[in-house]
Amino acid sequence: MGGLIGIGLILGMVFGGYTLAGGKMAIILHSLPFEMMMIGGAATGAFVVSNDFGTIKHTLHDIVKAFKGAHWKHSDYVDVLCLLLSLLKVARTDPMALEAHIEQPQDSDLFKRYPRILADEMAVDLITDTLRAATMNYDDPHQVDDSLSGELDKRLVEAQHSAHALQNMADALPALGIVAAVLGVIKTMSSIDQPPEVLGQMIGGALVGTFLGVFLAYGFVGPLAARIKGINEEDHRFYTLISDVLVAHLHKHAPQSCVEVGRRNIPRKLRPTFNELEAALKGKPMNAGAAA
Repeated sequence: MGGLIGIGLILGMVFGGYTLAGGKMAIILHSLPFEMMMIGGAATGAFVVSNDFGTIKHTLHDIVKAFKGAHWKHSDYVDVLCLLLSLLKVARTDPMALEAHIEQPQDSDLFKRYPRILADEMAVDLITDTLRAATMNYDDPHQVDDSLSGELDKRLVEAQHSAHALQNMADALPALGIVAAVLGVIKTMSSIDQPPEVLGQMIGGALVGTFLGVFLAYGFVGPLAARIKGINEEDHRFYTLISDVLVAHLHKHAPQSCVEVGRRNIPRKLRPTFNELEAALKGKPMNAGAAA
């Protein structure tokens, strides 16, 4: 919703101000289809040339995500903390029972309580692989922490490919606008024998190319790339939360302490309060024996 409001503000303020200042939309509207074909087509072609099919597909998916917002919501952070506490309590009281949960998470009663988390392969793998490592008596939790950090950083870099690709397009659009404007000037020069009013309209049409390149770059594509980058970083925080809790577990902290470490590392706008988490925990049974 915010993205649509932003687009409306951009279009309304720019063209509304232009119209109120006495500008004539007819010149822009007449040149717009041709300039958009040249600039937009060239930018799209350059995007296709400079990126593989996987990045192109990922970018289309992320453009939709830019308007929908981050995948993980406030309630998901509450759920993952509840799930992790349940698993850590099982690990503390009955390590043998934990094996059933981490080897077959799709059949685990604990995981089934949180279908959004269970449906996310990355989150499930992160939880199960790390707990499996804990059952193998890893002597150095710092080594696991470094390994998880490296894996998560690599995934974030991969997730940001679409944002970088769009930012590169935004950087190229002003120059492509100049190309379109130069072509318009060439067209104007070939009609130099026309009266001034005709030449004025042709020059005005040529300048639409420069305007459109800059307008698309800084009004749409650049902000879209920044929005995607921010969403990816926000969703990345969900996985680092899981890592924080599980690494605390590897350091032999109590389950409640591990969860509290994770809760405090959640961004403030998404962080559940202590009382909110307590209420969620009390509303969800955590009988390890029954769950197993």
